[in-house]
Amino acid sequence: MATPKTVAFHTLGCKLNFSETSSIRRSFEDHGYSTVSFEDGADVYVLNTCSVTDFADKKCRYEVRRALKYAPQAKIVVVGCYAQLKPDEIAEIPGVDLVLGAAEKFNILNYIDGISEAPAKGLVVAGDVRHANQFVSSFSFGDRTRSFLKVQDGCNYKCSFCTIPQARGSSRSDTIENVLKNVREIASKGVKEIVLTGVNLGDFGNGTEVIEGTKPKKEAMFIDLIRELDKVEDINRYRISSIEPNLCTEEVVDFVAQSRSFLPHFHIPLQSGSPSILKEMRRRYTVDLYAEKIRYIKQVMTHACIGVDVIVGFPGESEENFLETYHFLQELDISYLHVFTYSERDNTPAAELAAAVPMEVRRERNERLRILSQKKKYQFVQPFYGQKMEVLWEHSGNPGLMTGYTPNFIKVSAPFNAAKINTLEDVVLGEYQVAEDVFSLAFG
Repeated sequence: MATPKTVAFHTLGCKLNFSETSSIRRSFEDHGYSTVSFEDGADVYVLNTCSVTDFADKKCRYEVRRALKYAPQAKIVVVGCYAQLKPDEIAEIPGVDLVLGAAEKFNILNYIDGISEAPAKGLVVAGDVRHANQFVSSFSFGDRTRSFLKVQDGCNYKCSFCTIPQARGSSRSDTIENVLKNVREIASKGVKEIVLTGVNLGDFGNGTEVIEGTKPKKEAMFIDLIRELDKVEDINRYRISSIEPNLCTEEVVDFVAQSRSFLPHFHIPLQSGSPSILKEMRRRYTVDLYAEKIRYIKQVMTHACIGVDVIVGFPGESEENFLETYHFLQELDISYLHVFTYSERDNTPAAELAAAVPMEVRRERNERLRILSQKKKYQFVQPFYGQKMEVLWEHSGNPGLMTGYTPNFIKVSAPFNAAKINTLEDVVLGEYQVAEDVFSLAFG
């Protein structure tokens, strides 16, 4: 059988996964494959999975069925976090031909010809996550406007609810020299904005290879990286995708505040505003430290956008604990929330805890925080009505509109103008449309 020549991709989960999918796609294209859309029907489908929640696992199953609907004879390859954590479970999904773990996913082309003649479905190549011990560069090209650039992978933290260390291995990083090389390549494609991504981005600086049994040696710090990136004038904007509160130092905040290109936008996970629950989660900070971090950012950059991750329904979370979180967030000068409903993950300490919160209570708490998030977003954006701000224009889902973001992550829409896509423009923000979470354009 001839080697298939078309490939389609679907990515679940975080920005890191999107950057890695793009790199895998380029490896296929370098070997003569043509990338087609998911719905066009491909010879090979690659599903890059997430496993943060049970929903993500179910989503993977759904995408396998969807691929087979468009191309019943297609070869289906599953990679990503779910593939590392539960490879045998995935191999049993009807239609799956190959499951690759964390150490194997970037060598996917080594296995494609083999599965084309495999007598049975569901070949698994997923070793111990400790074998995923080297850093592999990745960056995305969607449109030319923005690129997700992976600079760090893995995590050495032991949060009680998290499977990421099991799925991605220990913390390791790219070198500053290679990051700069990738940035220049991205810039050569006309990209205006880069989003720095990683599992634990603020832990940047561990070596590119993890040597078992040795303590990682810091070869650089995150602050060293962003100082060097700021010097690359061909890139107009950088965003920091997410950074742990204990690693978002005043030095980093001060640098962003005076930077040429780093934008006043932080995403800082909280997970719980209850001191007792935070301790059970084994997070590396206190609510007091978190509150001080937010206060300092807003002191230095009053216009900064600050997003927050929160988990509701962690085992043992009483109504009193939840209200501690709710009121803590209510008082913080933040801009929006990403709210996650806790789901039990195998082989985590949290899964062994007693006093599971009923699912209907978890969902109800999630909704209460989502409503709070809407209020926070409205409070954040309203003062910018009528102000002139810079927007980077990009395509939207509506063919009659284009959208863009201000430096502090306020979304703006305007009538579509092809000549303005991937350009920066100073505009005056018009009316804020709450339902769409977007400002209309007053005038340019």
